[in-house]
Amino acid sequence: MKFENVTALAKANVYFDGKVVSHTVLFPDGSKKTLGLIYAGEFHFGTDAAERMDITAGGCRVRLDGTSEWRDYGAGTSFRVPAKSGFDITVNAGIAEYVCSFE
Repeated sequence: MKFENVTALAKANVYFDGKVVSHTVLFPDGSKKTLGLIYAGEFHFGTDAAERMDITAGGCRVRLDGTSEWRDYGAGTSFRVPAKSGFDITVNAGIAEYVCSFE
């Protein structure tokens, strides 16, 4: 993915002792995305707004709140998370890279 005519915020969003790190990108229309890395581990995130997570490199397993099923996602795939919800995400090895769009 390539984004043009955007503002990138240098201050990182750091979670779980640095095992999840992202940067915010602001678009001219007022929308925003975060670009990030998730290192090996299992993490839970809550959502305020609905999100679309595009996995751009590596892979992960995801379980949406309220479900018992884990699903695998690799580079070139995506999943959606409803607003006011959350998800568990596991990276077994290496690093998963992502772009999170707020919908």
